[in-house]
Amino acid sequence: MSDSDGKKTLGLRGSARPGNVKQSFSHGRTKNVVVETKRKRVVVPKPGGQKPSGPGAGPVGDPSKRPAGITDAEMDRRLKAVQAAKARESEEAAQREAEEKARAEDRERRRAELEAKEAEEREREESLKAKAEEDERRKNEAEAAAQAAAAPSDPVASKQANAKSPAPAPARKTERDREDTDKRNRQGDDNRRGGKLTLNQALTGGEGGRQRSMAAMKRKQERARQKAMGGSVEREKIVRNVNLPEAIVVSELATRMAEKIGAVVKALMNNGMMVTQNEVIDADTAELIIEEFGHKVVRVSDADVEDVIKTVEDDAKDLVGRPPVITIMGHVDHGKTSLLDAIRNAKVVAGEAGGITQHIGAYQVTTASGQVLSFLDTPGHAAFTSMRSRGAQVTDIVVLVVAADDAVMPQTIEAIHHAKAAKVPMIVAINKIDKPSANPDKVRTDLLQHEVIVEKMSGDVQDVEVSAVTGQGLDTLLEAIALQAEILELKANPNRAAVGAVIEAQLDVGRGPVATVLIKNGTLRQGDIFVVGEQYGKVRALINDQGERVKEAGPSVPVEVLGLNGTPEAGDALNVTETEAQAREIATYRSKAAKDKRAAAGAATTLEQLMANAKANQSVSELPILVKADVQGSAEAIVQAMEKIGNDEVRVRVLHSGVGAITETDVGLAEASGAPIMGFNVRANASARNTANQKGVEIRYYSVIYDLVDDVKAAASGLLSNEIKETFIGYASIKEVFKVTGIGKVAGCLVTEGTARRSAGVRLLRDDIVIHEGSLKTLKRFKDEVRDVQSGQECGMAFENYDDIRPGDVIEIFEREEVTRTLS
Repeated sequence: MSDSDGKKTLGLRGSARPGNVKQSFSHGRTKNVVVETKRKRVVVPKPGGQKPSGPGAGPVGDPSKRPAGITDAEMDRRLKAVQAAKARESEEAAQREAEEKARAEDRERRRAELEAKEAEEREREESLKAKAEEDERRKNEAEAAAQAAAAPSDPVASKQANAKSPAPAPARKTERDREDTDKRNRQGDDNRRGGKLTLNQALTGGEGGRQRSMAAMKRKQERARQKAMGGSVEREKIVRNVNLPEAIVVSELATRMAEKIGAVVKALMNNGMMVTQNEVIDADTAELIIEEFGHKVVRVSDADVEDVIKTVEDDAKDLVGRPPVITIMGHVDHGKTSLLDAIRNAKVVAGEAGGITQHIGAYQVTTASGQVLSFLDTPGHAAFTSMRSRGAQVTDIVVLVVAADDAVMPQTIEAIHHAKAAKVPMIVAINKIDKPSANPDKVRTDLLQHEVIVEKMSGDVQDVEVSAVTGQGLDTLLEAIALQAEILELKANPNRAAVGAVIEAQLDVGRGPVATVLIKNGTLRQGDIFVVGEQYGKVRALINDQGERVKEAGPSVPVEVLGLNGTPEAGDALNVTETEAQAREIATYRSKAAKDKRAAAGAATTLEQLMANAKANQSVSELPILVKADVQGSAEAIVQAMEKIGNDEVRVRVLHSGVGAITETDVGLAEASGAPIMGFNVRANASARNTANQKGVEIRYYSVIYDLVDDVKAAASGLLSNEIKETFIGYASIKEVFKVTGIGKVAGCLVTEGTARRSAGVRLLRDDIVIHEGSLKTLKRFKDEVRDVQSGQECGMAFENYDDIRPGDVIEIFEREEVTRTLS
């Protein structure tokens, strides 16, 4: 190839021809594009090629009329494939035609069936209408004949009667009525046909989009049939049993009767009550309305709300073994808690004031053999009788601790009575066997007087000699407990809703109301909704006896439950419910019932009772007090102890008892009644202290229950001896905690009130609850040891033998002095 200048260029001969094409776009835009047109390549056979022969010879096998390189056999194969494809296409087309024809015939058959059914229904309705018209005509003729027979013989009267007779009229009206009826029937048929769901409408989806339901069409047919029969038939009224409580809202009453709210309100207005749907009516009025609407009244009581707490009998195959619950009982200072400490290798007594257990503790211990035991440690003082009683009611085995050097004491006898009343087996642990003055045989002999016969005295009560100090006999005691538990065959069903008992409850400022619960049956899980006494809640967290959070607690497991709406009473039963509404309803009912009971007990119902009370109060002097404690069990025990104080001339009256810090409300109540406030392991907040100082209200703080009881007894009886009076000289707030080598933890404090003195006693308060009481190890101002620090200054403090201090805690500094007590 050469160009215009005669120069040769590289390319393929005859491969493509350049050209221009004009492209058109939207909005009138065009564009010229250069394209190449390729020419078809023609293959010319060689002159000396072999001519075809045989079956492939002829036009098909002509080399000039077929592409090069294709043999005769290949050409034949291609022709046969084309013919087979055409045959298959024709067969498929025939099959499609046959199927389409069958579908068309099926559609026609269905349409014919529907039309026949509609025609049959029309004929039946027409026959019914004709029959009704014929009956009406015969009735009219019979009436006319009867009137004619009863007509007088007077021709004038007969003419008048004939003029009045309607007999000819129906004959003339019948033709007109029939025409109108046929017209209405045709219109009804059109409407029915338009309203029915035909096959075409079902296949095409209809023209109007939304179609009438089958139930609506049936109702329309029923109305038409009733109208054709001559008059409408009243629907049968459904009579319902309506549960009626003591009071009910109007809208709720209408819902229970399945009636319209407007109709119920109208009925109430007709009875002279102008109410709205949101107002409450009494049961008697509601009963009248229910009977007026034709329903039956079923009176229910408010107590029926507790029916949701079902007492389910567990199937024997669902029961599995559970750990035994052991309660440690005995007299004060006989070593109950020390014995439990020796078993679980912990130090609980150190946290109790004066080494006396003030609360019920619940712990789990795993023995060397792997068996789990749940222990309840109850206080031994007489004031905690009710708490010990509750402990005996939830326990399986009672371990009665008796000191070998002290024998049987009054509280030991009470513990024996509680165990017998609860009908639980008892194991006697004779403690302090290591002391030289120990006499275990005297203990066994003394127990005989109370019908407790130990095995050594040929009885059936196990007795074990132990020492909490040396650990002697602890393994034998655990073996005795395991043996007793094996005899009892304790079982429970963990796969059910939890049922438990509150061992202790308190109000924690940081965590809210907290209840120590022993699970009796089932499993309590995080998120469960429950009701306990007059309170309810949802389990927000479960904390075991080691202070660890757990997801669930099974039978015989003691846990702290968080998530209550209020502080329950010690001994209340815990039940899991399905919904929060049920739990709230039960708690509300119980609270109302308890309030009514207290009001009824405190009110004089007759004039005679009022006069008797007034006469009795003339000669009885009362000592009113207010009691605030850190936990519910302590407050209740103190109140019971106060009720026992007094005689015919003087008695103690507890105006109010509660849980938590002393507040300004308590001070106001004490001022109005002229009563002192007794705080047990709690303190007054700042505003309450200031109000008490201004109004002259006395606040006494105690950490040991006998001191409180003894002081009240002395005040009530007039036997006033010298008392140890505490004077509060200062408060300090902990800002930071430091670790100092050789000293331990040191609190960096700011003295907020009064003075901090090195020689004074101190208490550590956390959320106004007493955590520790003791003395100071050091008091420093900068790096110097000082005797006192004034208000507004910073200092460093360290406690003797105590390191659990945190920022935000408050240190209370006080001094004790002996003064002469006077009773005003």
